[in-house]
Amino acid sequence: MPASGVTAAAIAARLSAIGLPTRVEEHTRVTTVEAEVPETLSAESWREVLDVVAEADRFGLLATSLSGRTLWAAVRKTVPTTGDVGGPGYQR
Repeated sequence: MPASGVTAAAIAARLSAIGLPTRVEEHTRVTTVEAEVPETLSAESWREVLDVVAEADRFGLLATSLSGRTLWAAVRKTVPTTGDVGGPGYQR
């Protein structure tokens, strides 16, 4: 598992320990964690959640009246230092 996957799994485990159901997904450049956040989450739990997602490279909260609140965190995958890192046509 790449380092981004390990970090994302740790974030997901910590969010689950707080009581938030999580999803982890691998993408081309990042590994993401999403968690549904209930309306009843206490201020103390919010502080814990923010401490957890601070480990990610980016994070945010998507809140809509239709789907509720979804917390997301993204951990960048390490870019190889050698080889064809930019793909075809990439100029260094």
